[in-house]
Amino acid sequence: MQAQKEKLITAHRGAAENPPNRFEKITLEPDADWNPEDDVLPRTQFFKDHSQTVISRNDSPDIGFQAGLNPYRGCEHGCIYCYARPFHEYLGFSAGLDFESKIMVKEDAPELLRKELSAKKWQPQTIFMSGVTDCYQPVERKLKLTRRCLEVLAEFRNPVAIVTKNSLVTRDIDLLSELARHEAVAVMISVTSLDPKLRGIMEPRTSPPAARLETIRKLAAAGIRVGVLVAPIIPGLTDHEMPGILKAAAAAGATSAGFTVVRLPHAVAPLFEKWLATHFPDRKDAVLNRLRSMRGGKLYDAEWSKRFSGEGIFAEQIAQMFEVARRKAGIANEERELSVTAFRRAGGTQLSLFS
Repeated sequence: MQAQKEKLITAHRGAAENPPNRFEKITLEPDADWNPEDDVLPRTQFFKDHSQTVISRNDSPDIGFQAGLNPYRGCEHGCIYCYARPFHEYLGFSAGLDFESKIMVKEDAPELLRKELSAKKWQPQTIFMSGVTDCYQPVERKLKLTRRCLEVLAEFRNPVAIVTKNSLVTRDIDLLSELARHEAVAVMISVTSLDPKLRGIMEPRTSPPAARLETIRKLAAAGIRVGVLVAPIIPGLTDHEMPGILKAAAAAGATSAGFTVVRLPHAVAPLFEKWLATHFPDRKDAVLNRLRSMRGGKLYDAEWSKRFSGEGIFAEQIAQMFEVARRKAGIANEERELSVTAFRRAGGTQLSLFS
């Protein structure tokens, strides 16, 4: 009966269950008499997030930004491998189905952002959107929190970098184009696989691969700096697709590229193992063994400088494959920082970098 329930759920969600929260002592066990026709798919619920600030700070040396902005906590995209799942446990939820069906919404994000950018202590710098969860997840189409935040950023001309798996970002080309005039925006489209079927079970509510490539094409045509992020690479499952992804992205107009290897912190590891057992039982051991060989015998190593790429011969092979494929695709990958020179406070007063 439980297997039947999980099969029904995984047809529409990334995770098939809610594993216990590592911080909670009490867990809810499902009724043994569960009827598969009852409550098969948990409906998505949205809750108001009462955060008093919206710009988060990062001090990790292997992450290329210090200021982050996430209008949502939890993500309806439901990517099974998402490293952000354990963050939901701090809210009292599970890293499983709760993460993708109980979404915290920062309704005041645009107003809080305006307040923080207006403060004299704010030093103009790039703000990274989607550092934890995707700022263009499905509910953004209705709530438009990301768009309203971009309106504030465009008004202040504060640079922003965006990573997303959703073609909805093209809705905001008008604002992104305005920021691009001041070299104050960059968008990375994350592409894990070009296989629509694999995408459907691995990233169930994201945009299809073809739509993501079309997104790159539209952004590039609008003069917006756009790149591709081959992420995450899953050794033994998606690593062979890297050359094809880079070639297709370059043809669409991507001018930069990057990659990361899948990370499986805390509850993500058992969720991912179960997902492999359900969808790729013949590859499960090969994938997990490859990951362990890159993580010092474990499925996850949180050590800085290693967590994004792993180490050892397989990690080196992936890095070398990426470089060869990137050059062959014709992606120069020139690193250019976004500009803060046009930043201005509310009211139109532009700051001097030397004031």
